[in-house]
Amino acid sequence: MRTGLRAGLFLAGVAAALSLYLVKAERYAGFAGEVFVDIPLGTPSVRIAGMLADAGVVRHPWLFLLARAMHPRWKPLAGEYQFTAPATPERVLERLARGDVYTVELRVPEGTDVYDLAELVEAAGLAPAKEFLRVALPHEGYLFPSTYRFSRKANARQVVETMRHTFEEVWQELGGTHERRRETVILASLVEAEAVKDDERARIARVFLNRLKKGMRLECDPTVKYAAKREGRWRGVIYRSDLESRNRYNTYVWYGLPPGPVTNPGRRSLEAALHPAETEDLYFVARANGDGGHVFSRDYDAHQKAVREYRRGLNHAPPPGGNSRMAGKAGRKAR
Repeated sequence: MRTGLRAGLFLAGVAAALSLYLVKAERYAGFAGEVFVDIPLGTPSVRIAGMLADAGVVRHPWLFLLARAMHPRWKPLAGEYQFTAPATPERVLERLARGDVYTVELRVPEGTDVYDLAELVEAAGLAPAKEFLRVALPHEGYLFPSTYRFSRKANARQVVETMRHTFEEVWQELGGTHERRRETVILASLVEAEAVKDDERARIARVFLNRLKKGMRLECDPTVKYAAKREGRWRGVIYRSDLESRNRYNTYVWYGLPPGPVTNPGRRSLEAALHPAETEDLYFVARANGDGGHVFSRDYDAHQKAVREYRRGLNHAPPPGGNSRMAGKAGRKAR
């Protein structure tokens, strides 16, 4: 009797030790390459254990359930998980309890327009560029640039909605109101497209506002580029034919703001458009030293002098006709 009891206890100890080893020490992968397991909200642990075993993430369902029994506070969270390497059942449970779900990263730099954004979305595998462009184009200017993480199953509309929601949050944080929001976002998009240095953003915003007040054309090169993109004829540089285009976005031809934003501005450009600097400047041209800064001028003669210095610094002869708007193919254009 005692011998049988001792044998039973011994076998129980061996089984416990083996189970402990299998849960805590044996790393297993019954798959090749990578495998995804998508756990819906509210899935019970027994079902999760079966899903993991079917995918080859754990050797047997009971090993995962044993890990759950050993760690009752570790509750698996819903989501899609990616597995690429062997792991113990305990580590698998830990990942699920941590909510270490698989996401696709989408990095959107400030000033990205929907055409470039569509390429980024396609490269991330979230949606075809043409499909995203169709959904996103009406929201140009309101797709806030940031780093996002999306589910592998996210679609174009979900990406747009997420970026628009982030814009609304930032807009409220900056104290933006519904009144004149459209005009402010358009202005911010121009600032974003032109500014390199943060301390110049508010000043550039005021230059555009001063020109509007005086009834001057904005002559903003990024609007010319955007017009060409909308018509599918952008060739990487601005040509004279682009400057003469009758597209409504071309601010070299039309007065006033363009009909919509030409980029998706970031926080600093939105803030600059909401709070422009106090200055009487009407022109700006890039510095020839290439530091991203600009020379600002209040009158045309001073501006033309700055343009000549810019060209001299670049050792770049004026184009035919000496049109200042064509200055600076290697940098920001003259205004």
